[in-house]
Amino acid sequence: MEISQELADAINDQINFELYSAYIYLSMAAWFEEHKLPGMGHWMEVQVDEEFNHAMRFYRHIVERNGRVLMKAIAGPETEWTSPLDIFETAYKHEQVVTERIYKIGDIADKQRDRSAQNMLNWFYNEQTEEEKNTSEIRDQLKMIGDNIQALLMLDAKLGARAPAGPVPLTSIMPNPAPAGAP
Repeated sequence: MEISQELADAINDQINFELYSAYIYLSMAAWFEEHKLPGMGHWMEVQVDEEFNHAMRFYRHIVERNGRVLMKAIAGPETEWTSPLDIFETAYKHEQVVTERIYKIGDIADKQRDRSAQNMLNWFYNEQTEEEKNTSEIRDQLKMIGDNIQALLMLDAKLGARAPAGPVPLTSIMPNPAPAGAP
C-alpha cells in the first residue's frame, strides 16, 4: 500500500524535526564540552546518533511505501544555557514536543486506517516514553545535586558511560540491531 500524501507530508516534517533534534543535542554537547563536562557531552553525542536514527526510520518508512522524501532546511538550534539543569530541562521539554508531534502523525494514520504506519509508530511511542523518562530523571538528579560540584562530577562520569546508539535502522519497522560486541 502506497503512503498517502498527507501522511508522507507529516512524516517528512518529522524527519526534519528529528534532524533538528540531533542539531539541538549537538549544540548541547558542545556546551558541555566547553564547560568541562565531557560525560554529559558524550551523553548528548549519543543522543545525536539516536535522533539521526529516528530520522532514518521515518525516511525508510516513506521509501518503503513508494513515497517521496523531501529534505528541508534545518533551523539553527539554541546555543546558550545557564547550567546543566537548564540544558536537561530544555531536553525534557523538547522530547515532550517530539512526543506530541509523533502522536499527531499517529492520528493521521488512525484516521486513514494505515496499519503499516501504525505499526511503525508503535516503536516510536515506546521510544518516546524512554526519551522523556531519561531526560526527566537526569533533570531531577541535577535538581537534587544543586550546587554540589562533587555530585555534579559524579553524575558527569556516570553519563559518560552511556553506550553508543545502535546502527542506522535498515527498515522502518525492524528493531535496531544490537551494537557490535553487545550480548
